Amino acid sequence: MGRLALALPLAAALAACTQEAPAPEPVETEIPESLRTGTPPAPVGDSGAGTQMEERVATLGLLNKRNNLSQDLEMQPGESRRVGDVIVRLAACERTAPWEMPHETGAFVQVFVRQAGDEGVWDKTFSGWLFKNSPSLNVVEHPIYDVWVKDCAMTFPGEEGGSASASSES
Repeated sequence: MGRLALALPLAAALAACTQEAPAPEPVETEIPESLRTGTPPAPVGDSGAGTQMEERVATLGLLNKRNNLSQDLEMQPGESRRVGDVIVRLAACERTAPWEMPHETGAFVQVFVRQAGDEGVWDKTFSGWLFKNSPSLNVVEHPIYDVWVKDCAMTFPGEEGGSASASSES
């Protein structure tokens, strides 16, 4: 009888473990007026924190693995460059301020490669951020072409040398 008295509470406790917890109720929150329309809020003005995007210059490396030819492409955001059967488009480039750690340089790049035998068909091979110091984070995976970031020329207030890039020092 004593064993039965101990087994009953144990069985009840085990049965309670198999029941699913109730789903949480959603909480109604208010959406700010500036976000209801779908348009982003207006910029707060130029803070002077760095070079404007239009004035930045990225240096990208392009390698053709078939003939082992590589070249540097100096591009501004919004610019596209065609080299043979590949088009490289730069959307943005950025680097950390000299006083921030770790020093990182990156660029948002799109790569289009022409299909063999078809002049008008271009396949988007890559679209994303590439990083100079961490190239394995995001890789252009193509059997013929490779693209990587070498530099992003921009300045920050208080930086010596004007257009010198701090990322080239690392």
